[in-house]
Amino acid sequence: MIKTLNLIKENCPQNHPCPAVKVCPVGALSQNAFEAPTINHDKCIRCGKCSNFCPKKALVLK
Repeated sequence: MIKTLNLIKENCPQNHPCPAVKVCPVGALSQNAFEAPTINHDKCIRCGKCSNFCPKKALVLK
């Protein structure tokens, strides 16, 4: 089964630059101002780095 990266927007404080954006090795995450990050599923390689790094567990790979 192929895993998919999902965003749980309710877990994201949306009041700071998302730290997980910088750990994505392929640039699949982007952020506009302090909004919740956007996932580019075409770029995402489902490595899990961002979901492991997210302190609020807003990014989930399942």
